[in-house]
Amino acid sequence: MNNPTAVGAAANTSAGSRMFRYEVVGLRQNAETDKRDYPIRNSGSTFITVPYTRMNEIMQRITRLGGKIVSITPLDGNGATANVTAEQKTVGGNPETKQEAQKAEKKPMTQAKEKADIPVNIYRPNAPFVARVISNEPLVGEGGIGICQHVKFDLSGGDLRYLEGQSIGVIPPGVDKNGKPEKLRLYSIGSTRHGDDLNDTTVSLCVRQLEYKHPESGETIYGVCSTYICNLKPGDEVKVTGPTGKEMLLPPDEDSTIIMLATGTGIAPFRAFLWRMFKDGERQLNSEYQFKGLAWLVFGIPTSPNILYKEELEEMQAKYPDNFRLTYAISREQKNQEGGRMYIQHRVAEHAEEMWNLLQSPKTHVYMCGLKGMEDGIDEAFSAQAAKAGIEWKEYRSQLKKAGRWHVETY
Repeated sequence: MNNPTAVGAAANTSAGSRMFRYEVVGLRQNAETDKRDYPIRNSGSTFITVPYTRMNEIMQRITRLGGKIVSITPLDGNGATANVTAEQKTVGGNPETKQEAQKAEKKPMTQAKEKADIPVNIYRPNAPFVARVISNEPLVGEGGIGICQHVKFDLSGGDLRYLEGQSIGVIPPGVDKNGKPEKLRLYSIGSTRHGDDLNDTTVSLCVRQLEYKHPESGETIYGVCSTYICNLKPGDEVKVTGPTGKEMLLPPDEDSTIIMLATGTGIAPFRAFLWRMFKDGERQLNSEYQFKGLAWLVFGIPTSPNILYKEELEEMQAKYPDNFRLTYAISREQKNQEGGRMYIQHRVAEHAEEMWNLLQSPKTHVYMCGLKGMEDGIDEAFSAQAAKAGIEWKEYRSQLKKAGRWHVETY
């Protein structure tokens, strides 16, 4: 919290009037920040001179923009300098330990523009990061189908950075049927780069326990890793890898139209998108990204109690009715035009003309995440609409993908 009285007092002391020079690297630009005359928004190696009283403020701004402090140099009245490395730096007059300095340098990523900016495989299967479970909360309401959990992990002490739309791997304990160590499973991240607590030290997953009948014996089979995750307790340690994925990232354009098609736990990356777009705390952290476009989520679920993150979604829709549109396809409660169950492809077919018109803008992106079975029905809906315009859908879809506007992650 900013305390004007304390700042004013410091400014009247010799320490408060001292100047310090920061050397910063890794700051990136976008079209919006280029318009602003902020020295720390320039890319490359940057030197910033600040008074003692503004050191914390500037460090926080550097953190928000993904920069790394190389050195902090005190300046005396005669211009003499004494170099101070990031490991030895002082903040507000208090020397930090090496561990604290390294933690401070774990910067959140700015909105990715180039694939070179995207963090990938910071932790690999042969050297995973050991995260600790903070919480494990049920997402399916009473009367719903199956088990689905929102699991939050503590990443403190590590360097696992990620962007919205990426995934992490989880390595379950034990061995497989061949006696070999279990392999990792990938899960879409359900939190923004800042984490649910907005402190850059957590990551969250949305995990459904896999359950099916054995085709021959009829025995109920439970997924190894999903069952492991769904039964984790706060304090448990988990081996994680990643992040991975460059396909599902948000465009940097704040005026984009983002059409999101999700089934079940496919909501995970879109929860991260929507938090980044509409959550108050996120918007305060992201001065370089203030979403002003249209986000349209079509969410397919079997029953109303299976609407994952229902309160969050509807709260954001109520607060931003002009920017966030929410459409449900509840298969066991709603009927399609033919009188059958309402699946996500039927909702897309209902709105195909409007979506097709939105697709004519180069700022429109379509994201699809969830069960692979929805792809054919969605293609069919768009194909019928494209045909009205004399366009072959598959060719058009290929052009969208080549332009980076058609994003699919299904399983």
